Amino acid sequence: MSVRFIVPALLLLSCTGMAGIPEQRLDEGRQIAFDRNKGNCLACHVIEDGEAPGNIGPALSAMPSRFKDKRQLREQIWDATRFNPETSMPPFGRNNVLDAEEIDKVVDYLWSLE
Repeated sequence: MSVRFIVPALLLLSCTGMAGIPEQRLDEGRQIAFDRNKGNCLACHVIEDGEAPGNIGPALSAMPSRFKDKRQLREQIWDATRFNPETSMPPFGRNNVLDAEEIDKVVDYLWSLE
């Protein structure tokens, strides 16, 4: 393979995160998850690099080992009461706390955490 093809490929990889998701999208998902007026995930969960996390819910890491796919994680965030009516997790999608695109960004971010 020629050097002229390898260099652009390396540049592209340096601008993407886990599974080819652009770093900007992961950063946007992180911002939504950490925003006290939006996702506010840190109120209940430990997330790497998060400040003052809560301990009501499980630590948010290794999502691929806890959910069969990103769709299942998305459904949990959209409305966790569908799976556990007694959960303390707010139904972010059902209650219009986050729109569909915001939830997708949070899912991409959380899925990328180890």
